[in-house]
Amino acid sequence: MRTWNTIALLLLIIGGINWLLVGLFQYDLVAALFGGQSSAGSRIVYTIVGLCALYSIRFFGDVTNDDRRTAK
Repeated sequence: MRTWNTIALLLLIIGGINWLLVGLFQYDLVAALFGGQSSAGSRIVYTIVGLCALYSIRFFGDVTNDDRRTAK
């Protein structure tokens, strides 16, 4: 399970950096690497990053549990 968590975190960081580049410079690194936003490669990367984001929703329970422990 720790491996999946690490992979999800890594891909979310990559996705976040890509969105930072889009927001600041209007440059989509994924699209540039894979031949455009509608290319199969880009769509696969976007889908995998999105699935990692959905998977990472489970971490909210860990965060709220940690907050309760430190508040005592």
